[in-house]
Parts: sequence; structure tokens; C-alpha cells
Amino acid sequence: MKRLNGLFQRGTKIGPTHRSPPQSHSPSPSTPATHQSPVSPPSAARSRITTIPGGPELNIALQNQTQCDVVYAYITGRALDSNNALYLLLADGHTPFLPQSPASIGTQISENIAIALGPPGETVMVTIPRLAGGRIYFSIGSPLSFYLNPGPALVEPSVTNPSDANFNTDWGFAEFTFNRDQLYANISYVDFVGPPIALQLETWGGQTHRVLGMPASGLERVCDELRAQNALDGKGWDQLIVQMGDGKCRVLSPNQGMVLNPALLAGYFDHYVDQAWSKFSSKSMLIDTQAGFGIVGGQISSSSNTICFGRSTFQRPSTRDIFSCSTGPFQTGADAEKNCIIPRLAAAFNRSTLLATDSFPADRGLYYGHSITNHYSRIVHEANVDGKGYAFPYDDVQPSGGPDQSGEVHAGDPRLFTVIVGGRQLD
Repeated sequence: MKRLNGLFQRGTKIGPTHRSPPQSHSPSPSTPATHQSPVSPPSAARSRITTIPGGPELNIALQNQTQCDVVYAYITGRALDSNNALYLLLADGHTPFLPQSPASIGTQISENIAIALGPPGETVMVTIPRLAGGRIYFSIGSPLSFYLNPGPALVEPSVTNPSDANFNTDWGFAEFTFNRDQLYANISYVDFVGPPIALQLETWGGQTHRVLGMPASGLERVCDELRAQNALDGKGWDQLIVQMGDGKCRVLSPNQGMVLNPALLAGYFDHYVDQAWSKFSSKSMLIDTQAGFGIVGGQISSSSNTICFGRSTFQRPSTRDIFSCSTGPFQTGADAEKNCIIPRLAAAFNRSTLLATDSFPADRGLYYGHSITNHYSRIVHEANVDGKGYAFPYDDVQPSGGPDQSGEVHAGDPRLFTVIVGGRQLD
């Protein structure tokens, strides 16, 4: 799910005019955040549905399935009915907080936004208004620190800034948008693998949609498989594992791992790109734009060494371009047709399906079949009970009518949205 960088900034102190991807290593504020004592979990009403069909509010059940008594949740987004203002939910689970622009960067948030979930097995009910670009954060063992920059812009936790106050905290998040049309939500591994998160969406029409996520042992399995892959090819996949102390760890995606270590996986896809360029120098690549442009054909131009789909041309991508899906030839712009080709071409590189077929999006049975592939994405999908979850930015690309890979739930009549952290319900 794309986010508006002007309102959300990761672990860095930057001004409100910043619009590039927030991957700075600037230090967090030097003064540690003051963590207010979290209030008791929202009580009695937490198991009661208080919203109405089609109404402007949504009930969210937050469930602790970790083995820890100290778990917090945080809900952020843009308040659609309040001029897209930055929104934070207070610790009581129902009071909105729309912060004003602070005078300086790295300003501590004065209100208590840490929702205490209670002991393992406990479920806490909260209520939110219509939000865009929403996130539900969880932290295990200690609270998270959030700050404000002028704008206001929320400084979010960072997994690539060792100076960030939250760097050694065990945390994760799910993404959502709740508007007049629907609730859309997904789990995400685009940046990293942290605590297991699962989703359940119940509708007023009586349907239930689920994304199962990983079991409690999922992160351990991902680490083991990355180590095994590194033993096979020696490319450094094990370096995506970041130790945080006290035996805790997280796993970075290749794109984020290359922020911490630019030399990691350098040139990894070069040979595969050579092979793809050679193949499509003599035959056409067919991409279903799944839009009004229909199926477009492309072939390598010998004069420019680019792949050309009519007026849309693409340079050879680097490894970093492939993992990021947003740089080099995959940078979107004003050309609507090219913007439809980019996700499907980027997905074909990450899933390494270019040598297996000529038509894209490819069938799921062809994903990750080449030895040079996004093994992080492959391993993450294998570790999820239902195989779902965004493991790279365009992991929602699929053939028309094909099975979802991205780990999303959506409905136009949401009744209760349940978000579960910990994975013990799957053990």
C-alpha cells in the first residue's frame, strides 16, 4: 500500500518539504521520548459492536497472541472527514488526536497514544473514523516512540536507522484504508519481517475474510531458510537478519538491507538480466496491462539496448532497481501506459518468471523457479500459513482471476476488523 511521505516519515528528522523515499540515517531526537504510563485497556465495551452499516466509524479488535504481557498498539492515518489531517488514536481506544504542526523537528508527542493490549489471549476493541494511509503498529515488551516534524508529519519508527529510538524494539504493523467505499487492509513484509500479524474481516453481510499470517515460529523459519540459501549460493542472504539483543531479531527485505549495507547483493540480478535481454532480443514479451491499454508487446531494441513497448521504453534494471521496484526503469511518471507496465515487469523480475514464459503476469506455479530470484520473497511466502503477504512492493500483481498473493482483505460493508499479533493462534 502506497503512503504519502509528506505526512509519514521514518525515523528521521526532516522538514515538511521532504518528498523522496524516507531512508535517511539521520539520528532520532537526542532526548529520549517520555513514555506515559499506558492506560488500562479499553474495557467492558471491547467485545461489543458499536458501529452501524455504512457508518463513518469502524470497530477494530486488537488481539494479543504473543507470549508477552506487555504489548502495545498504535493507530495512525489521515482523517478523511477532517481535511486529511494527521490522525492518531489515543490510548483509551476511541478519542482522536489531530496534532498541530510543531515548531521544531523531532517534537515529542504530548498525548498518550500507546494502547495496552493486556495479557496473552486478551482482545481490546477500539473505534476509528474513516482513515487513509492507515497503519496499526504493535510493539512487544516496550512502547514505541513517535515524534512530530513541522507539517505536521509523523516520524515513524525505522528499521534502517540504528540511531532510531525504536531500532531495538520488537515491532511490526498492518496497513489499511477505511473510506466511504470499503475497508482495504493488508499485512506487509515489504520492509521487514517482525512479529506475526494476522487479519480477519467480518462483514454485515455475514462473510468472513482472513489472512492467516505466520505462526509464532515464522520468523525463526525465515532466518533458518535465509541461512540455508546463503549456504547454497554465498550471496549474503543471512545478512538480512538483524540482531537486536536479548535474543530478538528481525529480517530486513533486500531493499532495506541494502540501505544498511549498500554492498549487500550488489550485482545479484546481473546475469539474469543478461539472459532476459538475450531472450527478448529475438522474441516479443507480452504484458497484460489489465487496463484499457490491453496486452502490449515489447522487444529489445538493438540500437538503444532498451526494451520497447511502443512509446514506453525501459533501460536495463540494476539489482537495486529490481528489489526497490521504484528506481531506474521502474520509476513511475506521467505516462499512464508505462505506469501499468512497471508493476508487471518489476514483479516478473522479482519472481524470476521472464525466462519461463513470454506472457505476463505469469502463473503462480512459475514463481521463484530460477536459482537467481528474490529468495527473501520466496521464503516469506513459504513461511506464511496461507502463502500470502506483500514481500515486495508489487506483490499484488497476478493474472486476471488469479489467486491473491498480497495478503489483503477488503469489503464494502465491514462490521468488525480483527488484527492479531503473535501467531500463537496458529500453533
